[in-house]
Amino acid sequence: MPRLLIFGATTPAGDACLRQAIGDQGLALAVAGRRQPPDHPAVPFFFCDLSAPSAAAAAWSDPSQEGEPLVAVSFAPIWHLAPYLARQLAAQPAWSMGLQGVVACSSSSVLTKRYASNGFDRALVRRLSQAEALLQASCEHHGLAWQILAPTLIYGRSGTYTDRNLSRLMPLLRRLPLVPVPKPTGLRQPIHCSQLAAVALHLARALATGGGSADLPRHLPVGGDDTLSYQEMLERLQRLANRGGRTTLIPVPARLIYALAAPLLLVSPKRFEAVLRMGADLSGFMAAHQLLQRPPEPFPLHPLAP
Repeated sequence: MPRLLIFGATTPAGDACLRQAIGDQGLALAVAGRRQPPDHPAVPFFFCDLSAPSAAAAAWSDPSQEGEPLVAVSFAPIWHLAPYLARQLAAQPAWSMGLQGVVACSSSSVLTKRYASNGFDRALVRRLSQAEALLQASCEHHGLAWQILAPTLIYGRSGTYTDRNLSRLMPLLRRLPLVPVPKPTGLRQPIHCSQLAAVALHLARALATGGGSADLPRHLPVGGDDTLSYQEMLERLQRLANRGGRTTLIPVPARLIYALAAPLLLVSPKRFEAVLRMGADLSGFMAAHQLLQRPPEPFPLHPLAP
């Protein structure tokens, strides 16, 4: 029976992955992290603080499951996972754990913010790129299959865990009578945490049974099934938030919004660049339904932030 060891189970996508995997009778599960997921006390748990330089799981292998392939699936920050995995493999050879592959979530920011002008985003791209390179080098050195997912605009809720992207917009769309929206706006491809979980689980099963899919890139940018403008995305959320539309979205020429946001350059260049990105196309990634070979699911999927 293939085994999954899930890192980052206390994130929306990690929790969704754990819930989906629990329903699969063909998988043996374990979780590694700083705390046991409170909604899943029966799942075997290994304490592991990925951010600690000396972090190491006490044991990855379950004596009752020896000989069965193990795949690590991570929704934790890849810049913590990659050095941890390198240390773990140096201390405990992959064959002794039965480790066969790794599926790790990075971020599409490594692509979309590559040419950012502010220092924060440039540092983020460097951190992501270096972590991805270290993960790849560690896996290839130890003969492990690997897959890095670069999801874009993760949203939604799983259990008690909620995204930090679109969930922040919902209260504004409930409270504010008018919300300015730049016109035109760029394209987005938001992916629900349950979709990302299903993709990661699909790839993990493939690694556990045969080393993955040869026709997929090892670094895989992935998005949701709908590609829509930033304005249309807000309109759909607005209809849900207000149940009738008390908030009105006001199209404003993009140049005017950028001009009004110009003072942010002095206060927060990162936020100014975030305003500029509203006009950029951040889409064109592989849709989740293509990978999973199932009908597309329109945005937004539920559950959303309460």
